[in-house]
Amino acid sequence: MRKTNIIKFLSCVMILTTCFTFYSCSSRSGNSNYDMIAPAAPNASLSGEDYTEIIENKFVSTADAPSSYFSIDANTASYPNLRRLINQGITDIPKDAVRVEEMLNYFDYDYKAPSDGSVLSLTSSLFDTPYNSNTKLLTVGLAAETVEFSEVKNNLVFLIDISGSMYSYDKLPLVQQAFMMLAESLNPEDRVSIVTYAGGDSVVLSGAFGYEKQKIVAAIEDLTAGGSTAGSKGINRAYELAKEFFIEGGNNRVILATDGDFNVGTVNTSDLEKLISEKRESGIYFSAFGFGSGNVKFDKMEALALKGNGVYSYIDSINEAKRALVTAVGGSMVTVAKDVKASITFNAEYVSSYRLIGYENKQLTQEEFENSSTDAGELGSGHTVTVVYELIMSENELKEGDKIADVIVKYKPTENVGGDSSAETQITLTVGTDIYHTAPTENDLFVASVVEFALILRDSSFKADSDIDRLIARLNALDLTNDEFKNEFRELVIKYQDKVKKP
Repeated sequence: MRKTNIIKFLSCVMILTTCFTFYSCSSRSGNSNYDMIAPAAPNASLSGEDYTEIIENKFVSTADAPSSYFSIDANTASYPNLRRLINQGITDIPKDAVRVEEMLNYFDYDYKAPSDGSVLSLTSSLFDTPYNSNTKLLTVGLAAETVEFSEVKNNLVFLIDISGSMYSYDKLPLVQQAFMMLAESLNPEDRVSIVTYAGGDSVVLSGAFGYEKQKIVAAIEDLTAGGSTAGSKGINRAYELAKEFFIEGGNNRVILATDGDFNVGTVNTSDLEKLISEKRESGIYFSAFGFGSGNVKFDKMEALALKGNGVYSYIDSINEAKRALVTAVGGSMVTVAKDVKASITFNAEYVSSYRLIGYENKQLTQEEFENSSTDAGELGSGHTVTVVYELIMSENELKEGDKIADVIVKYKPTENVGGDSSAETQITLTVGTDIYHTAPTENDLFVASVVEFALILRDSSFKADSDIDRLIARLNALDLTNDEFKNEFRELVIKYQDKVKKP
């Protein structure tokens, strides 16, 4: 008995220590606290991690194909995953883990907010490529309307993987802390259910109200890991609960937390996609949050979130959980526009050829772009998206008042912004010659820095004169003091450089 009491006492000390660490690290300045939360695991095995293959977009002749079409979303999973790999001391980064659009979209940019009843807005910029004297970079910024999470009625089902593979400090324990933080953000009349799955599935909590925070937190705290992974059973049970407590006109969502391993039941990704696609038609969306290392199935998680009209994020620390599920909870949980897709048509008089940077697995045909039933990406409250093209310009001098490109973004506004989610609308932007500036703004230079770092990590054939020392010098010249995440990016690039030079 005395031994049991000692174990219980030590467990309580560990819990209190964890809570103290969270509160003391929730405000970051100077050195990143991510290392403190997720200690390095040198030489960690990546053999069990799956990434969707990326074949980089090549330059396209404007004369042959003046228009480019693709689906837009605000997934950010690639950046925190890369941060995790670099913090673990891994220098041989898997190329397919580097998703430049997800790296870009992790950060906030000072884009013009929507106005005149629009849910989305567009801005653009054109400047010389810092790492390639023969090209220019065109950025198109997309900003979504902001809806306060507290103004939305939420019906959330936490679908939590408690299989044996989740038995690690950076998996289930981090999931528990993340969802406890999310629970603190709930409105009194929100509904919360919890479904767990391992060898089978279990309903831990059924339709608790948001004001029952102690009840919700206690249910999360009691979770333990063990067993195989019957993911499909848990998903079906989660949707049953989401339907039972469905809120008309509200945010009805299943939120999956897993390391991505499905090894029992429906394991085929296409079957899971079909299941989730069918459920989204009832107004229940699906988001996925990945945790841990060595077993992450980024390809599967991204595919499921896309089919569920949700987002896919990766959580590598308590601070990241706070960012995704507290600070930016609206972007993670409140969808304002769905089936978002873009077309950009270049003027061959000025643009000889172009290359879309990133979005490799989100390309669309013209027919898919024009078809209002095409399933495309989703944007959450307050999301910003950055699209970057590398341009080879013609020899023609830019004339004042001419256009370089036309941008069209089509989307369906959701009920969260008072829209009809079945009615497609669009916004347009003419990219004029006047936007070209020989002195890039700080926003331009940061965007270019993220792109350049991605090219270096991939050892891309398009990296041109990219150089990590010059990249760091440009980052050091930027004033990033008021943006902790951009400043952390600078520190991460420096850390990567140190690891490469001093293995």
